[in-house]
Amino acid sequence: MRLQNKTALITGGSRGVGRAAAERFIAEGAKVYITDVVADRGETTAAEIGATFIQQNVAEEADWQRVVATLEADGVDLNILVNNAAILQFGNIDMESLEGWRRLMAVNSDGVFLAIKYMLPLLEKAGGGSIINMSSSSALMGVPDFCAYTASKSAVRGLTMSTAVLCKQRANKVRCNSIHPDGINTDMVREIAGQANSHDPDQYKNSAPFLCQPEDVANVIFFLASDDSRHVNGIALSVDNTSTIHPPYL
Repeated sequence: MRLQNKTALITGGSRGVGRAAAERFIAEGAKVYITDVVADRGETTAAEIGATFIQQNVAEEADWQRVVATLEADGVDLNILVNNAAILQFGNIDMESLEGWRRLMAVNSDGVFLAIKYMLPLLEKAGGGSIINMSSSSALMGVPDFCAYTASKSAVRGLTMSTAVLCKQRANKVRCNSIHPDGINTDMVREIAGQANSHDPDQYKNSAPFLCQPEDVANVIFFLASDDSRHVNGIALSVDNTSTIHPPYL
């Protein structure tokens, strides 16, 4: 019960890594809020695992203001923020549209910016805590067929470092780290694999040895959320079975 008396907020918490992290946190004693843009899925997950659900579009500033109001109304101290919500989009620089680029950036990059902007004061008020940003192995290497996704996750890495240094300068006891998985065996990855396979049938097959389960990533999220990692701040933690040093796409 290493998260006893702690409160966590996990975006994109209705499925995949978000749900796995929420389940692990609850098992370790935390009170967990999950958010998701899909209300029925989020409500079902929350009921199944014992979390509290807040419907939210992470790209909308008003939704973050509403999340703050909800947490304050509930009288909880926020100790852990997991920025997990993201969308995945296939397309190289020739195929990607400006509209698609902006849509992905709004969720994957703007969403993390807004989360930290509005949640950091709550973490500071609670006396410190942990921000865990889900980035990607693609932020550490070139992945041409996912140009917008790669750029958005690189932005997450940059914001993570800036936030970590700011928190150290403020001595506010808030840590900020990013996690960089390669392929994860989730619905989102399987859905995008169908698009990728239509262009390169071998791409998904080549990536298969590097796929991990949501629980594998959730375990790393839990480590960064717990006091076991109290001196870990600003790192890019790869969960990729060597993919960033041995890219599966080459």
